[in-house]
Amino acid sequence: MRAFVITGPGRAEVLDVPPPEARPGEVVVDVERAGVCGTDMEFFSGAMSYLHTGQARYPMRIGHEWSGTVAAVGAGVDRAWIGRRVTGDTMLGCGRCHRCTGGRQHVCADRYEIGIRNGRPGALAEQLPVPVKALQVLPDSVDPALGALVEPAGNALRAVNAAALPPGGRLLVLGPGTIGLLAAQIAAAHGADVHLLGRGAAALEFAASIGFTRTWTAETLPDLPWDAVIDASNGAALPALAADLVEPGRRVVYVGLASEPSPVDSRTLVLKDVTAVGVLSASGGLAGTVELFAAGLVDPRPLIAATVGLDEVGAVLAGERRPSWGPGPKIHVRPSDEGCVS
Repeated sequence: MRAFVITGPGRAEVLDVPPPEARPGEVVVDVERAGVCGTDMEFFSGAMSYLHTGQARYPMRIGHEWSGTVAAVGAGVDRAWIGRRVTGDTMLGCGRCHRCTGGRQHVCADRYEIGIRNGRPGALAEQLPVPVKALQVLPDSVDPALGALVEPAGNALRAVNAAALPPGGRLLVLGPGTIGLLAAQIAAAHGADVHLLGRGAAALEFAASIGFTRTWTAETLPDLPWDAVIDASNGAALPALAADLVEPGRRVVYVGLASEPSPVDSRTLVLKDVTAVGVLSASGGLAGTVELFAAGLVDPRPLIAATVGLDEVGAVLAGERRPSWGPGPKIHVRPSDEGCVS
């Protein structure tokens, strides 16, 4: 089968690799759609921290936002899974340690992460092996594009839930990228008064085009009481800003990651009695996200700027964008196609 393989910093190619076999407890999925995200770009550039800590190494096959159809099952897996449309969790814990048995498999010290950690192959390929326990069934109303957005939106849903907004509360989201916009959409679906803070005019204009007219820059941000602040940015200074801006006794949620240390003064948290919550992964948020999508309460498809083939992925990871693509922040890949699709 064809798969996108990163062979070193700034180097990648589409290779013919052996197709996966369904091992005991696993299925093989025919990948219909996969998303490209900032983590993938960091692996391509060589900046991703896992490459420097030994948790990932080249060559590697990326892709952890995906949807597809189960094509084969391994020993111990019900054959009724064959033909089901699915997506799945990225985080695959060992299943034995105290974290896994305590419901925290996504922070298992020995976990695999699909397309990210400890050599587990990713979804930028025609087929993907996945443990059956990680699967999330997709209803007919959730198409392949929505299915491949479940994983990033699961992160956003967890962030919104962690914000613990009061009814009709005012939320400030830092960073109008994919996760920030998904969090904004989900919070708005729950009745929140959503505001976004960003830097680039194009990103803020896009946010306004999908209904978020309360968009600000650092210079225009109004002095309002923020019932919660979600930092979905990669700015090293914004975690501290989130703590400064949030109302006393409320919550800040950190779901974005900077490429350098981003300190927060604990005195701010203590003296304001602020709760700070970190969110890692969509684990625990997948089912709720599928329900939101299936009910039509959240439709993130406008975030997809284009859908391309595997041969285009290297250019995407290098930051290239075709003039014909839309303004959204997300690029999807259809692994079975060659060249630019749409």
